[in-house]
Amino acid sequence: MSTRNRYEQELKAISDELIAMQRAVERAIDRAIEAFVTKDKTLAAGTAENDVEINRMERDIEQHCLKVLLMEHPVAGDFREITAALKMITDLERIGDQARDICEIVLQSGDGEYVKKPEHIPRMAKIVSGMVKDSVYSYVNRDLAVATSLDKHDDIVDNIFVEIKDEIVNIIRANKDNAEQAVYFLMIAKYLERIADHAVNIGEWVEYAITGSHH
Repeated sequence: MSTRNRYEQELKAISDELIAMQRAVERAIDRAIEAFVTKDKTLAAGTAENDVEINRMERDIEQHCLKVLLMEHPVAGDFREITAALKMITDLERIGDQARDICEIVLQSGDGEYVKKPEHIPRMAKIVSGMVKDSVYSYVNRDLAVATSLDKHDDIVDNIFVEIKDEIVNIIRANKDNAEQAVYFLMIAKYLERIADHAVNIGEWVEYAITGSHH
């Protein structure tokens, strides 16, 4: 087998591993939000524990990328693709951490009714989860249009965060006894906002892999 064919095989394998990691991360986000909405502490605890698996995936992909870089004479495009993959797994691992952090909040919160129906957060999470999926698939499919469109979704997420923040302030003003739970809402919204930022980062590394420029 030629070196070129070997490279292409290895790059395809890395793409497959990235998709598997993205799916694990997306599942973690979805389960963390489900645990929050339903106050399911068993689901929250199990999802938090699964973060170990996401960390293992990061290490495995990192080792695979380094192995490919040590193969003979990578061309510039290969080098960019591997560099992008190494950066992307760092963002994916941090997204996994943020899903775990949401679960930790669920585990700390009480069992009583929420001070308000948690409607904005699931909407925000759905957009964020889609961004994570799109960011990785833009790498796998070399789709620059999808990679650069993530900024627009990030703007929507930022706007929802502002809505949630304004609501939380009003809830605390109305009744200071609700402050602790209101702060939990705000923290979860902030973690989701950060996840969206990580998805945008991934999109920027995809842009670098395809074009050679990074901003």
